[in-house]
Parts: sequence; structure tokens; C-alpha cells
Amino acid sequence: MDVIEVRDPADGELDAWHALVSAAHLHDHPDEAPPEPAETVGWLLGGVRRRLWAVAHGDGLGAVASLRLPGDAAVRAGEIEIHVHPGLRRRGVGTRLLRSAAGALRADQRATAIAQALAGTPAVPFLESRGFGCVLTTRGLVLDTAEAAPATAGYAALNPSGYRLIRWTGVVPDRLAAAFARAKRAMADHDGGESAWTPERVRQTAEQVAKRGDELYTVAALYGPALAGFTEIVVPADAPARAFQYDTAVVPEHRGRRLGLWMKAAMLRWLAEERPEIAEVETDNADDNEYMLAVNQALGFRPLREYREYQAVTRDLP
Repeated sequence: MDVIEVRDPADGELDAWHALVSAAHLHDHPDEAPPEPAETVGWLLGGVRRRLWAVAHGDGLGAVASLRLPGDAAVRAGEIEIHVHPGLRRRGVGTRLLRSAAGALRADQRATAIAQALAGTPAVPFLESRGFGCVLTTRGLVLDTAEAAPATAGYAALNPSGYRLIRWTGVVPDRLAAAFARAKRAMADHDGGESAWTPERVRQTAEQVAKRGDELYTVAALYGPALAGFTEIVVPADAPARAFQYDTAVVPEHRGRRLGLWMKAAMLRWLAEERPEIAEVETDNADDNEYMLAVNQALGFRPLREYREYQAVTRDLP
């Protein structure tokens, strides 16, 4: 079983990749639906520079690996994702894919690599035995929108003095693009470092969501002309019953006024009117972001799963 680099994958290769990812997901997450094909394709083709490898097996693929190479190689880690079919595990296939990714990391002069694993799955011992250490724990949470309606109504009426809410779908209006990018950069103190958000990048991110056929909703808080914070939710085109929380942030000088709770509650009220088919909203919450965890708990989010983010020094990888 040879490791082959995949360049410009054709439709058939994308289909085989998604079939493999779905098989691994259903084995490791038996209580959850696998990702939609559009989500897999978006991960492989959209956004930042990346490299891809695969191992053929039978008429399809037995294992795959992707390496995202975002931003400046001098400061940004490479992001590794590996999937191995359950029937081919413990045969060294994952390690061989990791070696390919590690070689590409060194060639790109990346000092570190990161990878994510679901707690309780084989990915945890795989990473920990190959030079990765856990640096962050993230909780997956889900909200039943019907059960949350009473709390949502109360928090949506908070109306902090001097602030007002605005909202839009899709790409940010041009007049707000620069302020929105500044608010996006406010997430840097919770995502581990400097953020490279620019007006062009926020537009491109929204355009990528639209290309998948999904819809992006944004609620923002203004203080005079200043954009003080925002929250985003994406509704998948193929499975709109469960929406997904994207980014939420409050600019540092506007924190402590319950803006996060107010904006998220207002978003839920808007979606209840606009998209009544949404029964659940899923989000991720880093354990060290205590403020946002408290906001989500107040709204009624309940635990769903636990992720671990791992980091390794590139020179220490196999």
C-alpha cells in the first residue's frame, strides 16, 4: 500500500476521499452523522494552501492525510489531519502518512504542527505516541432551540446602554468590512496568537460558505460607528435542522457588558423567525475561554463531545 500525493483531485478522487472519511467517522462517532460531501470537498479545496496524500485500497481509498499550510511559515503551524479505514488500522499506514506530512512541513520550514483528536478515539494514543502533546481541550456543545426559547427571549432584551444591533447574511457590507476585520482580530487572545484577518479575508471566508451552498448569518453590536462585537452562524444547505456556530468575539474595550450573551440571544431569535426548521445549534468552546463557556451554558447549550488539540515540534516527528 503505497502513499501517493494527490494533486488537483478529480471528482472521482473527491468522492473516494469522502467515502473514506465517512467510514472512519461512523466507526469513531457512531452516534453522529458523518460530514456532508460539500463539507469534505470544502476542506480539501477551499481556503489556504495544502498538500494531500492517499493510500489506495481495493476500489477506493484506505487512508488519507491532508496538511494545511496557512499564512506565514515562520509563525504559523501546519495543520495535519489523517483518516485510516478501521479495517486497516494498526498496520503502520497512519505513521507512513504522518511521515509524508512531516517531510512537507520541514520543506516548508514550519517549526510546529497541530492536529485534533476526539477524546476516547484511537487518534489520541496515535498522536501521543508520535511526539504530539495536548495543548488545548475543546468542548463540543449543542443547543435545542425550542428548549432555549424562554432564556433566549430574556437575554435578547438586555439592550446594553449605548449599543445597537445590526445583522446581515452572506458577505459583510463594504462599509463595515474594515471594522469587522478588526473585530475578528479580537479573537487572537482566545485562538492562541496573532490573527491575520483583513477585509479581503473576511469577504473570502463568506464567499467560501456561499460556494458550498450554505448560508452565513451575522449579528453585530455597534457603539456609535464602532463595531464592538459579532457572532456568526452557518446553516448547511443539505441539513438545515442543525446549524453551526462560527466565530463570536467582543473587542477588548467593550467587554464586561454582556454583549456576547446579547448578540447570541438576538441571533437565535432571528433564526427562529427566519429559519424555523433549525432544531439545534452546535458550537465548540475552548476550556480556557471561561467567558464564552458561561454564555453558552446560560443559553442552554449542553455537552456533546470533547476534542483535544495536539502540537508537536516538526523536527521531533517521525
